[in-house]
Amino acid sequence: MLFALITWQVLVSGPLLVPDEAFSRAVVRSVPDSVTERLSDLGNIPVALPVLVLAMAYAAWRGRRRAALTAGSAMIAVPALVVPLKEWTARPGPLEPWAAGYFPSGHTATSLVAYVGAALLIAPFTRRRWPVPLALALAGLTAVGLILRGFHWPLDVVASALMCTPLLLVVRRATRTGGRREGDGADGQEPDREVRGDAGREVDQEADRAG
Repeated sequence: MLFALITWQVLVSGPLLVPDEAFSRAVVRSVPDSVTERLSDLGNIPVALPVLVLAMAYAAWRGRRRAALTAGSAMIAVPALVVPLKEWTARPGPLEPWAAGYFPSGHTATSLVAYVGAALLIAPFTRRRWPVPLALALAGLTAVGLILRGFHWPLDVVASALMCTPLLLVVRRATRTGGRREGDGADGQEPDREVRGDAGREVDQEADRAG
């Protein structure tokens, strides 16, 4: 609903754009371009996509093929959603009012789905909690760089995050259920053979006592 509200405000040039544009003008280029451009580059496809591809390959190798395919499908959905919205809304940019197609932010969407999707894929195979927070931090740095450099309005970035949230929730669900559906253990490994062995020994001991 919030994504629909923001999109509607962009289409009709509603009052929500007033604080959005005021905030942008207050912070744009307040940090050197050399810094913000590097942060923005985290959302480039040649930078973000290989991270997701490597995570997909690792997850597939560990038996989570469905989860890997789900993450890949989420990334394919990004341009399928972003490009039509850019054409439809035709929002000009903060530093390029003569141009159009800035809403929503494609770089933000790419970084979110690539980094967070990759983190969700590898999280079941590590006991540490750093993958998802690190991925969120990378996506957040991308968004900050885009805003401070003047590549996007803040609402462009917020809308992309809202748009990508359902995609990432689907990936998260796939990573939690994919292993069990494919016959693996809860962590993507083979079921514990030692547990089956203990159960078998208990049955044998009961049979001996009965005899």
